[in-house]
Amino acid sequence: MIDSIAGRNLITLQHVSQQAIVEILDTADAFVEVNARAIKKVPTLKGRVVASLFFEESTRTRLSFETAAKRLSADVLSLAVASSSVKKGESLRDTIATIDALGIDAVVMRHSASGAPEQVSRFVPHVRVINAGDGQHQHPTQGLLDVFTIRQVLAERHGTTGRESGSELFVGLKVLIVGDLRHSRVARSDVMAYTTLGATVRVCAPGTLLPVDVSQWPVEVVENFDEALGWADVVGVLRLQKERGTGSLVPSLGEFTRTHGLTWERARRLSPSTLITHPGPMNRGVEIDSRVADLDVALMERQVANGVPIRMSVLYLSLAGRAPERSADE
Repeated sequence: MIDSIAGRNLITLQHVSQQAIVEILDTADAFVEVNARAIKKVPTLKGRVVASLFFEESTRTRLSFETAAKRLSADVLSLAVASSSVKKGESLRDTIATIDALGIDAVVMRHSASGAPEQVSRFVPHVRVINAGDGQHQHPTQGLLDVFTIRQVLAERHGTTGRESGSELFVGLKVLIVGDLRHSRVARSDVMAYTTLGATVRVCAPGTLLPVDVSQWPVEVVENFDEALGWADVVGVLRLQKERGTGSLVPSLGEFTRTHGLTWERARRLSPSTLITHPGPMNRGVEIDSRVADLDVALMERQVANGVPIRMSVLYLSLAGRAPERSADE
């Protein structure tokens, strides 16, 4: 069990302890203050070089990581895969070796193959590897920013701060994750983050969109989505991933919306205090109604904003090898 990611890679949340997750969230709290300033930059990683390697299309995650690195004063090397030698048949190992030869300290990586970041960590053991999403495996920083956002909102409701509450606000918290579980690396990371912090998680999806190994997840699978909505304190809606073949696994988009979409009518079953998350981008009108997505309890914009401090925290801890002693800029 990993009790701190200080000086380590972050490839999965599977073996990351509650203590380590809380350390990441607490450090992110310090960086929230930095991001609220007029000058949103600190010198904590000055002179370090972070390579941004996205072998899959990404907007939120890539920009979030690159913004986080720059606000820590790191230099960023961003690989444009569409115009790189990867398109000419260069292997992953040779691509990494080439970039490593330029002198990098960390690589932030998204790849369509599950396990690719783990491979890279073996190719360049002296470089810190941060997984920005690999195949149908994990997306650890998304899981971290989701629990960070929930802790932030719950702390505000209790008139306290996230740092003061630690993991206490998750004890007894009821989380329902619904949608395309089969293809979702976000779901896998969210489940690990929530359950490690003490929450109870249920998942719901059409049978064709359930992972084959879901029985090994620390969750309860529920069939009645409408009934589960009345139980939940948090509803995590997943994107229907049509580009990964989801369309062939459901009768139609309309049928999916009817049975598992968070429609306006279905949202009325929720408690007024129930929080709604979505990793984005949203398919409005498919897995979530536009009116539901625009409710005050829908936290999508806050999730995007929190992506920067969480990724600042992960980069800082992984590269600097310690948590900030008092404030993020000291």
